[in-house]
Amino acid sequence: MDNEITDQDLIFEENVLQNPYVEDVWDKYIQFLVSTTNSSSTKLLTIHERAVKANPKSRNLWLRYLRWRMNALKTASTLTSPLDEELEQQYNKLNLVFERCIANMESPGDFEIWELYIKSLWQDQCSVTKTRRACDRALQSLDITEHSKFWSSLYLPFIRSSDKIPIETACRVYRRYVQFEPQHVEEYISFLKNRGRVAESSQRLVEILNDETFVSLLNKSKHQMWLELCDLITKNVNNTSVNNTEDGKKINVSAILRTAIKKFTDEVGKLWASLADYYIRRGLFEKARDIYEEGLESVMTVRDFSLIFDAYAAFEENVLSSKMMQEEEEEEEENDEIELRLARLEHLMERRPILLSSVMLRQNPHNVHEWLKRISLLSSSSSKEIVSTYSLAIQTVDAKASIGSISQVWIDFAKFYEVHGDLDNARVIFEKATKSPNFKSVDELATIWCEYAEFELRNKNFKQALTLMKRVLFVNHNKEKRINNASNTTKGEYDALLVQEKVHKSIKLWMFYCDLEESISPENARIVYERILDLRIATPQIILNYAAMLQESKFFEDSFHVYERGVNLFKFPHSIDIWRAYLTQFVDRFQDKKVERARDLFEQCCEQAPPKDCKEFFLEYAKLEEQFGLSKRAMDIYDQALTKMKSASDKIEVLDIYVKRAMDFFGVGKVRSIYEKIIEDDDDDDDDNGTTKKKKKKNRLDDNSTKIICVKYAELEVSLGEIDRARALYTHASQFSNPAQDGTFWGQWNDFEVKNGNEDTFRDMLRVKRSVAASFSQMHFNMSVVEVPADALEPQAGGGGGKEGEEEEDLMKLLEREELENRNAAPIAGFVKSHVVGGDRDDVPKNPEEIDLGFDDEEEEGDDDEPKTSVPSGVYGSLLSSGGKKREREDEEEEE
Repeated sequence: MDNEITDQDLIFEENVLQNPYVEDVWDKYIQFLVSTTNSSSTKLLTIHERAVKANPKSRNLWLRYLRWRMNALKTASTLTSPLDEELEQQYNKLNLVFERCIANMESPGDFEIWELYIKSLWQDQCSVTKTRRACDRALQSLDITEHSKFWSSLYLPFIRSSDKIPIETACRVYRRYVQFEPQHVEEYISFLKNRGRVAESSQRLVEILNDETFVSLLNKSKHQMWLELCDLITKNVNNTSVNNTEDGKKINVSAILRTAIKKFTDEVGKLWASLADYYIRRGLFEKARDIYEEGLESVMTVRDFSLIFDAYAAFEENVLSSKMMQEEEEEEEENDEIELRLARLEHLMERRPILLSSVMLRQNPHNVHEWLKRISLLSSSSSKEIVSTYSLAIQTVDAKASIGSISQVWIDFAKFYEVHGDLDNARVIFEKATKSPNFKSVDELATIWCEYAEFELRNKNFKQALTLMKRVLFVNHNKEKRINNASNTTKGEYDALLVQEKVHKSIKLWMFYCDLEESISPENARIVYERILDLRIATPQIILNYAAMLQESKFFEDSFHVYERGVNLFKFPHSIDIWRAYLTQFVDRFQDKKVERARDLFEQCCEQAPPKDCKEFFLEYAKLEEQFGLSKRAMDIYDQALTKMKSASDKIEVLDIYVKRAMDFFGVGKVRSIYEKIIEDDDDDDDDNGTTKKKKKKNRLDDNSTKIICVKYAELEVSLGEIDRARALYTHASQFSNPAQDGTFWGQWNDFEVKNGNEDTFRDMLRVKRSVAASFSQMHFNMSVVEVPADALEPQAGGGGGKEGEEEEDLMKLLEREELENRNAAPIAGFVKSHVVGGDRDDVPKNPEEIDLGFDDEEEEGDDDEPKTSVPSGVYGSLLSSGGKKREREDEEEEE
């Protein structure tokens, strides 16, 4: 009854009978039956069978048929779990349908059909063997271009999905995949690690590390893979020590880790600790200690040393702790082994400074300071070990690349024997040191010779010390000639000479020899000094020492000859100390007996001295003339000093002394001439064309210095009662003082006018101040020039209109007119007129008890009611012109 054909089916039946080989006809019939709710599964099965039998090569009909049967069986399997025999038979029939489909298809390599088949076997039937065999057959049937997709989507997920698959079977499948896709070996390694196949995963890692062409798909570097390998083999001791690899090979953990240590210097400490940890896990404690010791003796950095040492110390502490716990449990009385382990731990901690010193020396074996530090650490060790360390340091250090002086190692080595009373061996060390060519410079060898001689002196062998100095410093004539020829040719040829051939010119050795001879025989010391001068290696200090020695022996003329040689050998500034000592001692000894000779010396010194160093010598020269010579010559010397010196501060200092001496010797007239000469040297002149020019004078001062000198000159005139002369000096100095910046100068002039001036002079000062401020404002800020009224520039009748002389005359008249107006104006606050021209006026204040001296810039500018008009340049006269000339002079300097 399930297969009974209904009226609705007749149409489809007629179509399939008429067109049995048309897929669409069967497809429509099946779709109709599926959509009909009362269609039985048996009827659908029959129609599907009829369709595929009529069209055995139709891929679409087979796929529809297979999917329908799979869905029907899945529904049944959910109702009965686990599978019963009947359902299992149905799945077997389904498998036969799949086999018929594969057999009837034109191309057995249809990926979608194989995918349905394998998923049915794997997911629905849970048959591992059938699934694996179906996968193998699929690989044989599918096109090679679809293998990659098949592996990634079906075969490998199946292998990784279930633990029921034997590990050996899964590994063989994965090996086949790696042969097909070698770049995916990392997936295989990860799979092996998850399944506990550490040996084979390690071997695979070794293979890809040895393959220079391998590129990681996971973007892992060789460094990361090496560390992964080392971590893998050291933490899985039991798995890596058996023959679990594909070809039965055994993993050589030590060889792998040692290779990694050579390759990756930044992880050396960690790798050594891992190798030791590997042996610890295997219970080989002594082997682990050997590894720790080997690591400590080979690492190059403090960081790696700390990693290994800390791991080593922790290992010893753990071993000691476990042994103590074991002894407590067994309650044994013998604790020899515990004491041995405790002593081993203490010995390790005591050795840490020495081991660390070894690391530093491996970093740089030419570090002399580290060698000396190591020797100091061995102070409690045996003498044999210390001597061997000294010998090793001398053999290892290359002086040209050393840090520190290798000579210090030789010296300390000899002192070590000296301290222990072995003087003969100390001399042997010194002799070897003097013959060694391994020195960076001549100074190092000279230091050894000096220490050698001091060693003899400490042991009271004075003659032996002198013999050593003569032996090194006095060479035969032929050898000296050859060395001098080398030094006179090329620098490279001289540098190529051994230090032993150049040490006889060491100034350190000659100075030591001089001190030695002076303490024993001053006569011989003189010969030594002369030899130094002949070799032309003397220094200014040697000249001073030689002269001092001669003076102590009362050879004063000879000491002066030495000074003469010194000033001829050295120029300023190196000879300044020689000149200073020479002149001082000569004057102190002869005073007024050899004045002419002293003058010659001072003249020579002052001529050679540069401007920055000549001040003290000029002052001493002038002092000599004041005490033993002529005052007039002293004045000339001060004048020469002012001419030669460049520093303004030095000039002012010398000028103060000059003025004081001139006042003492010649009076006020000479002082005035000095000040006037200095000030006039700084003035400007006008040429015939009316342009401003500078006077080219050697002792020209800067503006600030000129201002200071003018103020000093003015104070002198005030002390002498010359108020008008002082006021003229203040007026002259005002052109160098900006009121906006130099309040001190204007305050001094203000105080001067308050004490010594009147209302008119105070107004003049204010007018000068305004004009100077205007000139500085125009000079610094490039403001427009003050306009001159046109009527002031109109020429006089019968005159040469436009000529400068007539302009100035008209401007002077305007100035006089303004003066008369100002005299009639209101008085300035703070002043009391002693006399008013033209009689008394009622508006003039009559001697009030208090005088207000509170002047400020706003009051100086005039009343607010006063009209502000442009001021003719002629009003200021020479004051404005001096400011203009100063500005023009600076412009000319910039143009030049």
